[in-house]
Amino acid sequence: MTAPAVAVPATPAAATTDGLVLEAKGVSKRFGGLVAVNGVDFDIPSGSIVSLIGPNGAGKTTFFNVIAGLAEPSAGSVSFLGRRMIARGERSWAEPIVWVLPSVILLVLGWLAEQIGLDIVFDVTVPLALVVLIVMLLLAIARPVWYERSINRLGIFKSARPNDMVAAGIGRTFQNIRLFGSMSALDNVMVGMHTRLHANLLDAALRLGSQRAEESAAHQKAQRWLAFVGLKGLENEVAHNLSYGDQRRLEIARALASDPKLLLLDEPTAGMNPSETVQMTSLFGRIRSELSLTILLIEHDMRVVMGVSDRVTVLDHGEKIAEGTPDQVKADPRVIEAYLGKGASA
Repeated sequence: MTAPAVAVPATPAAATTDGLVLEAKGVSKRFGGLVAVNGVDFDIPSGSIVSLIGPNGAGKTTFFNVIAGLAEPSAGSVSFLGRRMIARGERSWAEPIVWVLPSVILLVLGWLAEQIGLDIVFDVTVPLALVVLIVMLLLAIARPVWYERSINRLGIFKSARPNDMVAAGIGRTFQNIRLFGSMSALDNVMVGMHTRLHANLLDAALRLGSQRAEESAAHQKAQRWLAFVGLKGLENEVAHNLSYGDQRRLEIARALASDPKLLLLDEPTAGMNPSETVQMTSLFGRIRSELSLTILLIEHDMRVVMGVSDRVTVLDHGEKIAEGTPDQVKADPRVIEAYLGKGASA
């Protein structure tokens, strides 16, 4: 059964000068002596559905986790919307110097002023230096974009964290469902909006009008996302009481609620029956066509992969062995041997 058309919140389409939403160059990930991903180049054109496939242990999920900021690569880099987001740290040891340097400068200036008899200046600079140090430490924790860009200009780089990737515009689901089981479906979706809400702790404590209005708008938006994925009427159902297929849909709704420009789906049809798989496949098409979103898909069901993908990339033992259209990949002898099995060519 196809879900009825519903009005959904507008999601801005990603746009870059070269038409790429994401670009990975030479990405490797080692765990001690084990090379899980080895020098993979990979890009995702805007508005496309790209699938990443391969046998178990091929490195798909590890590569996925690098893109999502859950794992720092051993080599290579990942750029999102033209901005380098993921790479090995560069001169990370120098960042603490940036935190304390403004306070040290203030203290030195205050001390110099005291030497020429301006004691009151030193009395002011000591508490001011403490305030500045606290502000710098808070910036280091929050890491707003302008702060990241500023330290990058100084030659200091740290890989983006998962919350940074979500804020930048990457939403994802997980191979093993990760919902808040004791919360309602509606509350789960509203959690996904966290990075897009502006009310702070003080606004919530005082129940300001702006906070109430934002909460009401988020509530309505969450309902529309639930309707979009086919869960209308289940807003108040506790997540762990939903069927397996509906929990998968709820996870996608939560990811969509973060207003992503790129949606990462990790085996979204795993464990589904044929009917549920058909419905989920239809949902992928609607996400692309109605929301203008770009999708990266890890999937073992080859019927799904070949049915929805514009391009397919194949990994085996951490290396890219094939890439192209579904028909090209399906006919590639290396893919037949490594993934589909030698008998598939008969």
